[in-house]
Amino acid sequence: MDTKPIALKEWASAVEALANGTQLFIMRKGGIVEETRDFQVESDAFFLYPTYEHQRKELLKESYQGFIDDSLTGWKPENPNVTLSVYAQLVEDIEISDQEHLNKLYPFHIWTENFAEERLKWKRKNPLHIMLLRVYKLNNPVDVTIEQAYLGCKSWIEIQADLPNDRAMTPVLSDEQFAAQVAKIKKSLGSQ
Repeated sequence: MDTKPIALKEWASAVEALANGTQLFIMRKGGIVEETRDFQVESDAFFLYPTYEHQRKELLKESYQGFIDDSLTGWKPENPNVTLSVYAQLVEDIEISDQEHLNKLYPFHIWTENFAEERLKWKRKNPLHIMLLRVYKLNNPVDVTIEQAYLGCKSWIEIQADLPNDRAMTPVLSDEQFAAQVAKIKKSLGSQ
C-alpha cells in the first residue's frame, strides 16, 4: 500500500482502541490552532500520530480507562521520538449535528457520554466529523523525531522524516469483520 507522509494527531489511547479493533472511528471538530479554525479532511489515507498530553481517564468509559495506562508505558514527556505504528484509510466522513445521532454511536466508541457531548457542543454551528476508518498496523513501526511543527493543538501534520516507501501492514480487522461493524454503525444511524 502506498503511504503518504501525513498524519492525524489523536490520543494514544484512542489509537490503541483503533489498533485493536475496539472502535472504527474518531470524532473531530478541529484543533485550536487549525488554519481554517474548522476541521477539514486533508487526506483520505494517513498515519495516526499518538499524543499523550490531553488524555484523561475520566473522559473514557470505565472499561477502557486502562488504555491510557497502556499508552503511557515507556512514554516520557522528554522523549525525542514518537512511534508510528498505525495507518488508516478514511472510509467515510459522517457529519453529526445533533445529540440524538451522537447518542446512537455510544456503543461504538471508548469515550464517555459527557466527553462525546462536549465535542458535539464545541463550536456548535459546526458539525462533528465521525471519521470511519479502515485501520492497519505497520508490521515494522517507524520511530520519527518529534519536530516543532508537530506540536500544538492541530489535527494534521506532515511527517518530515524520510519514511520507507515499502511498508508492510496488516488490517486490524478482516474484510468480513470490518464490513459487519460498519453495517452496525450505519444501521444505528439509520443510513444503511
